[in-house]
Amino acid sequence: MIERYSRKEMKGIWEEENKYNLWLKIEIVAAEAMEKFKIIPSGVAKKIKLKAKINVKRIHQIEKKVKHDVIAFLTSINEKVGKEARHLHKGMTSSDVLDTCFNLQLKQSGEILLRDLNILLTSLKKQSLKHKFTLCIGRSHGIHAEPITFGLKMLTFYQEFLRNKKRLEDSIKEISTCAISGAVGTFANVDPRVEGYVAKKLKLKIEPVSTQVIPRDRHAQYFSTLSIIASSIERLSIEIRHLQRTEVLEVEEFFGKKQKGSSAMPHKKNPILSENLTGLARLIRSSVIPALENVALWHERDISHSSVERNIGPDTTIALDFALNRLNEIIKNMNIYQKNMLKNLNLTNGLFFSQRVMLELTSQGVSREEAYRLVQKNAMKSWSNKSSFYKNLLNDNKINDKIPVNKLKKLFNFSYHTRRINIIFNRSLKK
Repeated sequence: MIERYSRKEMKGIWEEENKYNLWLKIEIVAAEAMEKFKIIPSGVAKKIKLKAKINVKRIHQIEKKVKHDVIAFLTSINEKVGKEARHLHKGMTSSDVLDTCFNLQLKQSGEILLRDLNILLTSLKKQSLKHKFTLCIGRSHGIHAEPITFGLKMLTFYQEFLRNKKRLEDSIKEISTCAISGAVGTFANVDPRVEGYVAKKLKLKIEPVSTQVIPRDRHAQYFSTLSIIASSIERLSIEIRHLQRTEVLEVEEFFGKKQKGSSAMPHKKNPILSENLTGLARLIRSSVIPALENVALWHERDISHSSVERNIGPDTTIALDFALNRLNEIIKNMNIYQKNMLKNLNLTNGLFFSQRVMLELTSQGVSREEAYRLVQKNAMKSWSNKSSFYKNLLNDNKINDKIPVNKLKKLFNFSYHTRRINIIFNRSLKK
């Protein structure tokens, strides 16, 4: 991932030096296990810890000749350690190191993403509670429907990201496995107890059946989860973008005093952060198909998955980390224009009370079809000449016959639409 969209902590997980240090850690822990079970001489792991040093440049030099990254790594360690290094990697295969390391990196990345989600959830909850009864118009198909509150709008996203948190927790558990099982996963040349020891030390679970690789359905779930989170980010970003349109302007991204909106038009204040998140969501979701296709490897292993994971591992986690943090800053600092919400609420001259009038007519014995026809006729009149829906109903004798004036007036009451908001909040925010 390019620097522009990279945050230091997440980026560090995927840097080559960290990767090779994890490889070395896996090899040393495996050596400790082999010592414990008297497979190799005692003291080997300690000597390797003291002498081994990661030299990325040297590993690359060796790899140019041998065309194998794990052999290049082991050779570079041998150069530093000496004769004790011959006991490293005993009975193991490259995937034991590569897959265990990759899963560690995905676990570490997932834990950062969980932290990001918790911070975002705090901001969403705060805005939800602050604007619990801030009236605004609800829209379906982009058209005014009935009143809701801005707090309720934010609460839908809060719940969605709670679900995302649960999905990510499940996916981290799914990916947190370790394999030290040898060439085709049979433990022919490595004691299964070594795998158990390494898994415990690295806080992973053993992979029950690993062929030569850890099965890629685990990784497919992980990247699918990251992509679902990206889609949730996009859904919220699109909402902000729509609400910031000039003719709507109910919400606006924070705009700094020295910020510039357009190179050509000095008046512009564009929702660039939300638009950027829409783009990043597309990029993150692009990992799903390759991750799913990685599941179907040949026999016990091939390496068609390798080049894919070298890209989607860092790129997807780094991009999502950046996106979640950017979204949190938007939610935390956005401008919310309650006056514009009320202005937009009244644009249709009370048309959003149409359902309540229709339901009242049915309660007075009018068939639903006739009630719908009567109300729609007056609603379309209001649409056409921008007249008051309430006044049009007052002038309709068929409606007056069923609903007296004092009753009709009571139907046009905003509090009717917010009277059950507390129920939704209570069930959503209960422990």
